[in-house]
Amino acid sequence: MTSPAFLSPPPKVTLTNGFTEPYDNAVATARTCYNSRNITAEDVRRDERARELRDRIARETYLAGHHTTLQHATFQFAIEHVSRQAVWSFLHAHPFYNSEQVSQRYVSVKAGNVIVPAMSEPALAIYRAAVDDAMRCYLELGEQLLPKIEGTFYGIFPARRRTPERWAGTLKKRAQEIARYVLPIGTFAHLYHTVSGLTLHRYHRLAGQLDVPDEVRLLVQGMVDAVGAIDPLFFANIEDPLPLEQTLEHQALARLERTGVGDSQTAALLDDFDAELDGRMARLIDWKQGAPATIARAVRNVLGLSREQLGDAAAIELVLSPRQNPYLSESLVLTTLGKTTRALGHAHYTFQKKLSHTADSQDQRHRMTPGSRPVLQRHFVPGRVDVVIPELLRAVPEAEANFRATCERTWDAIGKLLELGVAPQSALYLLPNAFPIRFEESGDLLHLHHKWVHRLCYTAQEEIWRASLDEVRAVREVHPELVAHVHAPCRLRRDAGETPFCPEGPRFCGVPVWALGLEDMQRLL
Repeated sequence: MTSPAFLSPPPKVTLTNGFTEPYDNAVATARTCYNSRNITAEDVRRDERARELRDRIARETYLAGHHTTLQHATFQFAIEHVSRQAVWSFLHAHPFYNSEQVSQRYVSVKAGNVIVPAMSEPALAIYRAAVDDAMRCYLELGEQLLPKIEGTFYGIFPARRRTPERWAGTLKKRAQEIARYVLPIGTFAHLYHTVSGLTLHRYHRLAGQLDVPDEVRLLVQGMVDAVGAIDPLFFANIEDPLPLEQTLEHQALARLERTGVGDSQTAALLDDFDAELDGRMARLIDWKQGAPATIARAVRNVLGLSREQLGDAAAIELVLSPRQNPYLSESLVLTTLGKTTRALGHAHYTFQKKLSHTADSQDQRHRMTPGSRPVLQRHFVPGRVDVVIPELLRAVPEAEANFRATCERTWDAIGKLLELGVAPQSALYLLPNAFPIRFEESGDLLHLHHKWVHRLCYTAQEEIWRASLDEVRAVREVHPELVAHVHAPCRLRRDAGETPFCPEGPRFCGVPVWALGLEDMQRLL
């Protein structure tokens, strides 16, 4: 099955779990607010009079913006044939969802597993040739990188050389983790995706926005149809989708006559952005100056203590030291529920960041540290090959040369497609995972702490590890007392007296990271 917009299979959506009577449940929750007991779904549909009241309440609460009633219903979808670009640009670009998605780090990509927009010859031949070229490079990079990976791995674990067959799969995964940087962002993914009924209504309204409106419209309509099949009334008051031309970004770009891809001014913007980063992946650009004192004050207020009873330094240690705060060494995150740890929410930081598309797809999963990510086509400049190159790829000149040459051919193919009149949303599916995402990201210390601790682990993806290290080092320059205990999980467990220090079990990186300072942390694998 295909769609007019694509020659490849369209997004496949299957509702696997969810509320079976979301409409009646939403009205029941609304009526409960004004009743002496919990109203049930059966109550709101009991008879004709009850149903008339139900429909009126549903309509009035929706129009008035009282939408939390729609949030109780939850739906889990199994999604196939969706591009990683659509996942990055839409499904994972907001905080109100949960996903478990196939990882290109650990699952090899098969030939032909890439979206193909509808286009005529010669554009179609150019597109398919570019996909084949990227797949060829992906396979070759895996082979070219393997010797370097083996040498590094067995340098860390020399005893494992005696049983190489046991570690062959692990080393192959390390190679494909880096090789995937050349794969198109149009590569298909499959995932479980769970949202509330409220989010589904919002999806429907704004599905037609940049970057990939054709694909996302099909995806969202599949989700709406799946829920509508079990309860058509749930969408009785749903609003029509906004046309692309009525979305904020399109209107702003249209007024400036900049609805296409980037130009020379864009190139200057990107160069300035990179110059400000000065070789880093993340730069601290804004913060609350009085955050340490505010956190200390909040801790005292939670506990009902005076400054004389608990000074600023002691209050900060109480909430941030693993030796005093037992929540910090737990695998289950309790800090958002703890009364005292919620004081960390008063410190706030904003970073300027640059990550590859594939690394940012990991970074954006930290939903409580949101970023303002770009309209991707406005950051693409024809003829300007723009990629992030992992350190391990740089360490193998043959592989780096192969990667760079392939990317140059990719840019050439995209340029030809645009000249032939192919829409940017279709041509840019060819962009490699290595294409940079330049953006601003903010978060409070409560959620940044969780992110930093987990991403400073040596098993984390290299780029997000380096970005987290940049962020913690930058905060240390302005608020050293607030990040004095920020480190990888093994360090927090050591300080808390928990054993074993490393919680990763057989995935232990082989390095006693718990003994390293931030300035000593470095890695290749």
